[in-house]
Amino acid sequence: MRVVIAEDSVLLRAGLTRILADAGEEVVATVGAADELMGVVERHRPDLALIDVRMPPTHTDDGLRAAIAIRQRLPEVGILVLSQYVEERYATELLAGETRAIGYLLKDRVAEVDEFLAAVRRVGAGGTALDPEVVAQLLARARQRDPLDRLTPREREVLALMAEGRSNPAIARSLVVTDKAVEKHVGNIFSKLDLPPTDDDHRRVLAVLQWVRS
Repeated sequence: MRVVIAEDSVLLRAGLTRILADAGEEVVATVGAADELMGVVERHRPDLALIDVRMPPTHTDDGLRAAIAIRQRLPEVGILVLSQYVEERYATELLAGETRAIGYLLKDRVAEVDEFLAAVRRVGAGGTALDPEVVAQLLARARQRDPLDRLTPREREVLALMAEGRSNPAIARSLVVTDKAVEKHVGNIFSKLDLPPTDDDHRRVLAVLQWVRS
């Protein structure tokens, strides 16, 4: 299997390279920053890209953004993301679309070499590999999640004003934004609260009821 590694820690990058090489896999390139990754992947067209979530240049979600971009432009390349901790938002975003040839592992799992290699090969062959801890936390959050948690702070402000009985123009005046911006926020609220248009239910009332219950 041909592998590209994106990891900013020199020691971990060297360790991953050694583990894969000793297992008979071919590491065709390594990079230490997310903004280098797309060019390397396009040039080498590997079977798998092994990517750290938090990388330069910002050390936030650069690796994840690069992984999603690769997924969109080169869907044939397997993506195995490594993270120091379970970061639910990142895992959810990565898994939101096609889950073929995708994986999310905690970095501690690399020390369990046989399991790590099994995950690498599974993703490279088109399968899925999710860290058990990631699965456990995603399931726990799914059971506990309040639908309002999906809203942005601005959308929550808009919903609070809706609960006061204000019209869209009144909300726009209160927040010093345009009517069109409020309409967009209200549409997002309906979507995130799973309130599709119907002939029988008034979505504005149903959204406010969810706010009150919360």
